Amino acid sequence: MNSTTRSSLATLPRPGDVGYRLHRGVRGVRDALAAEDFAGIQAYFDGLAPADIGDILRKMDQPQMAALLPLVDEDERYDVFVYLPLSLQEKHVNTLSRSESVELFHKLAPDERADLFMQLSEEEQQRVLPALAHAEREDIRRLTSYKEGTAGAVMTSEYASLKADLTVEAAIRELRRVAPDRETIYNAYVVDDERRLIGVVSLRDLIIAAPESLVRDIMEQRVIRARGIDARRDVARKIAKYDLMALPIVDANEHIIGIVTADDAMDVAAAESTATMHRAMAVGDLSIGLKEATVGLLFRKRVFWLVLLVFGNIFSGAGIAYFEDFIAANVTLVFFLPLLIDSGGNAGSQSATLMVRALGTGDVESSDWAKLFLREWGVALLLGLAMAFAVSWLGWWRGGLDIAYVVSMTMVAVVMLGSLIGLTLPFIFTRLNLDPASASGPLITSICDGLGVLIYFTVATRVLPPLL
Repeated sequence: MNSTTRSSLATLPRPGDVGYRLHRGVRGVRDALAAEDFAGIQAYFDGLAPADIGDILRKMDQPQMAALLPLVDEDERYDVFVYLPLSLQEKHVNTLSRSESVELFHKLAPDERADLFMQLSEEEQQRVLPALAHAEREDIRRLTSYKEGTAGAVMTSEYASLKADLTVEAAIRELRRVAPDRETIYNAYVVDDERRLIGVVSLRDLIIAAPESLVRDIMEQRVIRARGIDARRDVARKIAKYDLMALPIVDANEHIIGIVTADDAMDVAAAESTATMHRAMAVGDLSIGLKEATVGLLFRKRVFWLVLLVFGNIFSGAGIAYFEDFIAANVTLVFFLPLLIDSGGNAGSQSATLMVRALGTGDVESSDWAKLFLREWGVALLLGLAMAFAVSWLGWWRGGLDIAYVVSMTMVAVVMLGSLIGLTLPFIFTRLNLDPASASGPLITSICDGLGVLIYFTVATRVLPPLL
């Protein structure tokens, strides 16, 4: 090992070091890889958790990642692989031989295997699928048969099941036997001869029960469950609401077909939150990370709403054009125009954000609209009066009492209108089975801009002296 390599490895921070920073680790790994100090990289990886190694590898380009992945301990290599974004997993699979791809698929958990399979091109799928074992092929077909966004698309088939007539001692032996191939054994699902879900028993209850007791005597018969066609966000809510480690998924006949674990539910919640934020800002859903997105993809995801809103903003321009002569005679009004219409849009966006989030979490339902509308009316009035008081002094200073009155009245009106529109549109979208997040952000701002212009100059024409 030369001195340069030693220097680069010396800069590699260890997780226990004071001032540990991941980006320093990435830079150090790149330097060590360039110096071909594979032993040093292996030693460094040995001190990291799989998730931390995955964070380092995802910051590398594909050739670097392909060179680094074999340096991870074999027992942890596939754990590291699943922490990589699906786009990077796909690129890596495309570099493997058929036998290497099959071995990789064999090592992955069923849900992770299905996710990666769906990411591959049709040609690559046909290259891999015939070489997999029959059980693995059927598992992939079953898991990928569910629509994206459903519980079936995120569940895993690696769950532990027991028969009700087993003794506790026999049940523990069975769990010990299947544990290496199961996602979790902390909850075992009790099924009848036709695999219908009839109960659930925790590993804790099995351990503290008498060995000769029967599973049916200690199992919980009231099992919280979901259907494979249920929305994944609803499953995540159930797991959070009932504080579950996993939620069993059943078909229409109550046969258990899989489970969604708490860590998968956290991933679902994060994905849903990201998607909601994108839609709220009029951006289409991104199936990959922003770093991996191409110029063309970002253009396609953003152009539709922006072009549509351009035509929406024409109404604002038309309103200004209609009052053109009046504005020319009262130029002072122009100074307050951006302030007033932005205030309405901001108030509307605030209200819409609160409603979209409440609808998304199930905190409110469509039937709550009337009650929330009356409350929002009061809140919006108070907000409008407070903002009107703040801006009235500026109006008086810039144009006297008449301008102050016009600006104050308009401020109250646009803030109230914006707030009530922001509350109402998400409810309307929900009733139409559309995503309520699409009703917020730029859309509400554009609506409030057009209406704000009309309100402002209508109030002004009623208060200020008429044109001669």
